[in-house]
Amino acid sequence: MNTPKRYLITSALPYANGPKHIGHLAGAYLPADIYTRYLRAQKREVVFVCGSDEHGAAITIQAIKEKTTPKEIVDKYHALLESNMKDLGISFDIYHRTSSPIHHETAQEFFTKLNNNGDLEIKESEQYFDEANNTFLADRYIIGTCPICSSDNAYGDQCEKCGASLSPEQLINPKSTLSGNTPSKKKTTHWYLPLNKHEDFLREWILESHQADWKTNVLGQCKSWIEAGLQPRAVTRDLDWGVKVPLKEAEGKVLYVWFDAPIGYISATKQWAINNNKDWKPYWEDKDTKLVHFIGKDNIVFHCIIFPIMLKLYGNILPDNVPSNEFMNLEGDKMSTSRGWSIEMEEYISDFVKKENGGDMMVDALRYYLTAIAPETKDSEFTWKGFQDALNSELVSIYGNFVNRTFVLMHKLCNGKVPPLHEEIIDESDKKLIVDIQHSKAAIEKSIESYKYRDALFEVIDLARKGNKYMQDKEPWIIAKQLDESGIPTKEAQQKIDNCLHCCLQLTANLAILINPFLPFTSKKLCFMMKVVDKMLDWENAGKFDLLSVGYSLRAPELLFRKMEDEEVTIQIQKLKEKSKKNMESAAGNPSDKIDNSIKEKKPIIQFEDFSKIDLKTGTIIAAEKVEKADKLLKLEVDLGSEKRTIVSGIALNYEPENIIGKKVVVVTNLSPRKMKGIESNGMILMAEENDGKLIFVSSDAANGSNVS
Repeated sequence: MNTPKRYLITSALPYANGPKHIGHLAGAYLPADIYTRYLRAQKREVVFVCGSDEHGAAITIQAIKEKTTPKEIVDKYHALLESNMKDLGISFDIYHRTSSPIHHETAQEFFTKLNNNGDLEIKESEQYFDEANNTFLADRYIIGTCPICSSDNAYGDQCEKCGASLSPEQLINPKSTLSGNTPSKKKTTHWYLPLNKHEDFLREWILESHQADWKTNVLGQCKSWIEAGLQPRAVTRDLDWGVKVPLKEAEGKVLYVWFDAPIGYISATKQWAINNNKDWKPYWEDKDTKLVHFIGKDNIVFHCIIFPIMLKLYGNILPDNVPSNEFMNLEGDKMSTSRGWSIEMEEYISDFVKKENGGDMMVDALRYYLTAIAPETKDSEFTWKGFQDALNSELVSIYGNFVNRTFVLMHKLCNGKVPPLHEEIIDESDKKLIVDIQHSKAAIEKSIESYKYRDALFEVIDLARKGNKYMQDKEPWIIAKQLDESGIPTKEAQQKIDNCLHCCLQLTANLAILINPFLPFTSKKLCFMMKVVDKMLDWENAGKFDLLSVGYSLRAPELLFRKMEDEEVTIQIQKLKEKSKKNMESAAGNPSDKIDNSIKEKKPIIQFEDFSKIDLKTGTIIAAEKVEKADKLLKLEVDLGSEKRTIVSGIALNYEPENIIGKKVVVVTNLSPRKMKGIESNGMILMAEENDGKLIFVSSDAANGSNVS
């Protein structure tokens, strides 16, 4: 495959309605930064754009909560997000914002062209209206009872308890979050993008052209959406905050945020071009440009289905790849800022970057761990113990240890200078180390180009591990004891020491290059210690064995990383629990915050006759799979002895499908069947809910089909 002429890299625009946590960092920003830094090291032409998504109901809802204006909200959180990203080493070429004039102009031009070309449809429909506030209600302004799981805190677009996608009309007892009143229905007109007219294009472009190179999780979700049949989607809303629809007959309407937000990539590119006296058009119109969107899985439909249709209709290039990550959980539960179960980027920066000297090493420590456990194909989990182990056992004990030993011994045994390589005594272990470096470079390249950053990072650490073994086998500190009559190492001994440390120093230089896309601050520190300019980090230098000149004096060693103590882990876990408890208590009386109390109300006393109506039987889960478009639902096949049943259960956040095959369960078998996401569920799995919300199976060792009484 030919190398593209240029690259345009995007990360999903974060909502400027509050701080973002490290799960967001791991999903869309760190992977994109790794890829961009690698491309820059390759001397390829690349532009990395992002910015704050500053429109939509989420912004206005946050403004109401904070008793301020949407403008003040986006100004506040845009500045915070931009600062956080910079502090954590995310190297955007521009971090823009969708409230900027150039974005409004670009989004309006996009709408106008599609509308003038007949690519949009106009429809009249009834929409919920708040009489007290004299305003139409966006989906997120409506709350009610979920028709699937009966949660009282479901929004008009989704129930976060069971994960079901909803429409406001499906809610039971809908209420306006603005006034608390029951909304009325009022006719309104909107413009729609008829996605259904583009299904053939999507099948060919995604399911055929990208079958081999896109991630299976992305392909699977795209296939599900397309095969379920796409529907027209409104591109306008009745709101007063957002990009105004540029039509006289659309007074009081703005562009729907899902329509205007991805156009933010284009407006950001335009602003970057203005700032740098460049032409933006080749990045969106030239087919020699490789466009890559880095996103989380909740954005797949927008970046793989909707935005590509918009780009095609407008005449832009299409994304070459959309390497979406799954979700990163935290200490056994889903990350949630509203529930306080999260590590905000600002929190980490405050605790580990700004409070201590050498905070950059803790930035790289976080980047390392998030990459090592990246949710590339399935959900992963951050734990503070895991973070400690990764820092102490890998960065400190393997990578940092090798570099430190090399520099200490070089200063002690070679007068602080790069020793010569004596060709006449090069042995097989020396040659193998050179080959290992070259093989590692090739493997890292292949993994990064395939968006497999976990594999690439493992190769770097494994190379450092090989360096430690090489040094341990050579034992230059032992050889240094072979002294001549003047009390210094013999000529033969010194030559062996020289060769060992020369090889170790050249490996150190290579490790600085190879780790640079992942841990940029570590690479810069190594360059300082080696007294070389950053240009040495160019990728073309990786694999070379003459990066440090013989006789060149190097600086004294400095520790690259520090160990994390058990006490720090304890403090962070306790802090997390206290924050979560505080959030839950403060939101206990506010259903719009959607936080369930861990203390449940007692249910009324029932008679034995009521209980005897429930038919409980034991069974075994024999098949399990995730339900498309429902993050919290699993489709289970349960063997009840005399029959097998399909049951949809809201346990996907607690259990991976493959991990519960063969699990013994207790089933309520005489519930009326209920359709969930188009699947008829015939029964209910009994679960116990712990105080932290985690679900635990109620099980029995009895034979399948046994009655439970």
